[in-house]
Amino acid sequence: MLYWLYEQLSAGGYIPVINLFKYLTFRTGLAILTAQLVVVALGSRFIRWMQARQGRGQPIRSDGIERHVVEKAGTPTMGGVMILAGLFAGTLLWGDLRNIYVIAVLVVTAGYGVLGFLDDYAKVTRQTTAGVSGKLRLALEIAVAAGATLMIVLWGNAPPEAPELGTSVAFPIFKQFLLNLGWFYLAFAAFVVVGAANAVNFTDGLDGLATVPVMIAAAAYGVIAYLVGNFVFAEYLQVHFVPGVGEVAVFCGAMIGAGLGFLWYNAPPAKIFMGDTGSLALGGGIGMVAVATKHEIVLAIIGGLFVLETLSVMIQVVSFKLTGKRVFRMAPIHHHFEKLGWAESTVVIRFWIIAVMLAMIGLATLKLR
Repeated sequence: MLYWLYEQLSAGGYIPVINLFKYLTFRTGLAILTAQLVVVALGSRFIRWMQARQGRGQPIRSDGIERHVVEKAGTPTMGGVMILAGLFAGTLLWGDLRNIYVIAVLVVTAGYGVLGFLDDYAKVTRQTTAGVSGKLRLALEIAVAAGATLMIVLWGNAPPEAPELGTSVAFPIFKQFLLNLGWFYLAFAAFVVVGAANAVNFTDGLDGLATVPVMIAAAAYGVIAYLVGNFVFAEYLQVHFVPGVGEVAVFCGAMIGAGLGFLWYNAPPAKIFMGDTGSLALGGGIGMVAVATKHEIVLAIIGGLFVLETLSVMIQVVSFKLTGKRVFRMAPIHHHFEKLGWAESTVVIRFWIIAVMLAMIGLATLKLR
């Protein structure tokens, strides 16, 4: 919004203060600050409002960690609404809303936020851990992700030297190699986005556990978006240049700010949970950023913690169905470590450390070409 205002005002001549709005780094920094302030400002009132309407709060798994049933019972959910308010405020205020990549990530984030909200609402009203039908939710997630990807394929800015970039997969290490999937790319991108959304959803099981790794991933992809969207840096690093995708850094900045604001209330002991409203939206948003920047494969590294959480669930289910035995004491894997006697804060902080390490490795792939 303010970027458009800058263009209108600067058309009449150079205005020193307004001219700052043209700098992507300046607007990204303000997106972080704006999103954080919006979430913190909403926090207390929103939490009280949700407590009054949700009564018993989010249902806690009866087969889970025993102390959680006592300690976390009555804590309201749908805190993702706060996160999305800050995220959209920061992006809409400081981003270029005509940019197709910004539009695509906002479409996915909003769509997944609505799906998550409906799931949370069903859980709270029915007081059960089962929400919207899994098959229906999955189908809608795929449709939203494929639709947003189609927008990028049709209206994205592929550079002249790589006109097939929109439907291709780039690989770390290799400089110029692209695997053109054609229209099958829509299915691949949907898999990346849906996988990221549900992986973050699995991770969101302890106070602050998902919030910080999401911010770390957003920071890493903010750097990637800025570099990939800048011809000089892309040429130097020998990564594929994606004209216009640098604007997504504003979205990533807003996600960091919204996460910081939410952590103020979600730090142990949490006053509110983000719920599926937040975890699906944030995971889907990160997944779509990975698609937009053509760094889908790197998401498996930067979001390695989320991958680990998802694999633990898959391994547990397959093992139990085939052998009747469980590999982990409880899945997702963060609960396994709690069962081993680790304190909740210990699990959370150590997982944060792992997330930082994986993000650094993921960023290092920019030079491995």
